[in-house]
Amino acid sequence: MRIPIAKLKAILRYFGTYTDRKFLGKVKLMKLFYFLDFLHVKKYGCPVTYDRYVNLEHGPIPSTILNLVNEAINDVDSAQLADAVQFEKSDISDMCRMKVSRAFSHEDKDYFKESELETLDIVCRRFGDKNTKYIEDASHEEFPWRGTNFLDDIPYALAAGDKDCKVDKEEIEFFQQL
Repeated sequence: MRIPIAKLKAILRYFGTYTDRKFLGKVKLMKLFYFLDFLHVKKYGCPVTYDRYVNLEHGPIPSTILNLVNEAINDVDSAQLADAVQFEKSDISDMCRMKVSRAFSHEDKDYFKESELETLDIVCRRFGDKNTKYIEDASHEEFPWRGTNFLDDIPYALAAGDKDCKVDKEEIEFFQQL
């Protein structure tokens, strides 16, 4: 992952501000990151976070971001993300709902290129009011998840296998080396 922690926190604040909080658990959050990165790859050739994605049963997950979120769930006081997000555990299910410490602000916008803000907006408009099953099913329709096996890394270049990809595999691979 090549994203600064401050920018990652800004993404979390964006998701926490522009999605329906009642549906914003850890699994959905991981899929929001997937769609942020892979939609940006399909249009511009490069991801936003550069995290390493892995094929899991419930869809693709960003491995480093998942570890940071798990740390925020399990170590509320000293986690790297503690000042940006908290997770509330449900008494009736395994779901942990994300709650941001403050709303996404004008200052947060400075962390992003215009294309990244546009992609954040697209992801939140598409999935913001949808439940986890909906976004999980949508991730299972994507070629990068279908084109890999359980526990495999999911290369960004596989995004070229989706019909909505506007760049070719070679361009995506080129951007990975920069």
